[in-house]
Amino acid sequence: MTTYAALLRGINVGGNRKLPMADLRQLMTGLGHDGVRTYLQSGQAVFASGHGDEESLAAELTRALQQRFGFSVDVIVRSHAYLRAVAEGCPFPAAELAAKQVHVTYFSSPVTAERFAEIDPAAHLPEEFRLGDRALYLYAPEGLGRSKLAEALSRPRGTKGVIATSRNWNTVLKLVELTAPRA
Repeated sequence: MTTYAALLRGINVGGNRKLPMADLRQLMTGLGHDGVRTYLQSGQAVFASGHGDEESLAAELTRALQQRFGFSVDVIVRSHAYLRAVAEGCPFPAAELAAKQVHVTYFSSPVTAERFAEIDPAAHLPEEFRLGDRALYLYAPEGLGRSKLAEALSRPRGTKGVIATSRNWNTVLKLVELTAPRA
């Protein structure tokens, strides 16, 4: 069995696309996953599965959510090992910064620097971003809500078909913790 986190994009935001976490847990348990838990109301579920891989599990959950709730939800599924590698690979001194200053955007497939070539990094300083493996790290000293760089990054060219969803550093670390193997 592998432990995963499912990252759901754009649910329970501003009263739209409501998806109660109890219903999500029930749905995922019905799909045959073990130890299903949710974290916050913004769309994180942790589960164990002995079948499938990240992509097939995400596709399965996406279909099930559409059938059950009647609206489309983009889903990215990532294993504990991947989530831990993302946290350990942070290019910014996250331990020294407030959690609201560091964010990770997870992508459904690899992204290249060419996707962000039109963004002038110097024009957004002191904000910065770095690419990782299917992830983008953002340092936004004033937080995501005031970040001009985050706004520019949300519109990269050539992203058709690529799902992206962001989490703050607290959530990044919590997902690593929640997906860790239990003794």
